[in-house]
Amino acid sequence: MYTKAPCWQTSNLPDADMIVWSVFMPYDAYERPIQYLRISVTDRCNLRCVYCMPEEGIPLIPHQDILRYEEIVRIVRVAVGMGLDRIRLTGGEPLVRKGVVDLVGELARIPNLKDLSMTTNGILLGRYAERLAQAGLRRVNVSLDTLQEDRFRRITRRGRLEDVLEGRRAALAAGMRPVKINTVVVRGLNDDEVVDIARLTLEPDWHVRFIEVMPLGAAGGEESHWSGNGVVSAAEVRTHIETALGPLEPVRGETGSGPARYYRLPGAAGTVGFISPVTEHFCHSCNRLRLTADGRLLPCLLSNFAIDLRSVLRGGGDDEQLRETFLQAIIAKPRGHHLADGVASVYLPMSQIGG
Repeated sequence: MYTKAPCWQTSNLPDADMIVWSVFMPYDAYERPIQYLRISVTDRCNLRCVYCMPEEGIPLIPHQDILRYEEIVRIVRVAVGMGLDRIRLTGGEPLVRKGVVDLVGELARIPNLKDLSMTTNGILLGRYAERLAQAGLRRVNVSLDTLQEDRFRRITRRGRLEDVLEGRRAALAAGMRPVKINTVVVRGLNDDEVVDIARLTLEPDWHVRFIEVMPLGAAGGEESHWSGNGVVSAAEVRTHIETALGPLEPVRGETGSGPARYYRLPGAAGTVGFISPVTEHFCHSCNRLRLTADGRLLPCLLSNFAIDLRSVLRGGGDDEQLRETFLQAIIAKPRGHHLADGVASVYLPMSQIGG
C-alpha cells in the first residue's frame, strides 16, 4: 500500500490495531510523517507579550511537576529511536531555566538526532549563545514583533529591543545559522511594520517569518486580539510587502522542518516566510507533537486532548511504555483544526504548550 520506508502505518481510521512498528519513522492515521517534537522546558517567561499572557502573568506550574532534565533526555532518546529526530526546545522562555545549556549538551549527544534547535525571545541569548552553540545547539528562532523601542515595550511590557538584537548577533557570531526572526502580526498593533521588517532580508543573515496571530482564549492577555479583526492574513501581509518592495519569488529546496512557506525579494540574501495557521492552515502536512513543561504530550496545538507522559515516567514505566504513549498521541492526531471558523479549544496557556 505504501512506497515509503517501513513505518508506523495506519489506515484512515485511528485504530491502534492498524499500526505497524518500525524504527524509521512514524506515520499517523492520515499518512502524515511524524518526525518533529517540540518540548517546552518551562512555563516561566521574562516577558509578558500582550497576545500571549496577562501583565500579571499566569498561575505557574509547581516546581515538582515540571519535567526534570533527565526525564526530558530519556523522552528524547525514546522519541528519536521512533523516528522523531527533530527536536525544538521552547518555553515559556527556555533560557530562564537554570542549566538549560547542560540539557542541550545531553540532547546533542543522543545518536541519530538530526536537528536540535530552540525558540527564544532573545533577551538572554547574548549571554548564552556561544555556550549553546558549543553544547550542540544548531539553530535558534528569535521572536521579534517590532523594530521600534517604544512599541517593543508596549508589546512585551518589559525588556529592551537592543537585547534581542544583540542576542541575534551573538547567535550568528557563535555559528548558529540560520537565525530566523518570528514576527506575530496583529492588526492595529504592529501590522504597519511588515514592510520594514521584510526589508531587513536585503541584508545578509536576515530571515524573517510572519505569523498569523492565533486564538489563545483565556490563556491570552487582555489585548489578545482574538475577535477575528486582530488576524492579518498572510496573503494581506504578502500584498503589502510586494507592493512596496517588489515580487516575492518562491524559495526552492530545504527550508526547515516547520510549516512556513519561504520566498525571497529580488536581490535579497535572506528569506521571507509566512506561517498561516488561521487562513491557510497547514494541518495536512503537520509533522509534530508537543510536550508541555509538566509532561503532557499533545497531538495538536489547538486541541484539549493530552496524554500524561509524566505519570508513565514517574510511575516506573519502561521505554516500551513510553513508546506506547507516543503511539497513542500519534494515533490521536486530528485531521485538522477549525480556526477559520472561529473555533478554538486551547485550554493551556501558550507558555506551557510552547507555541
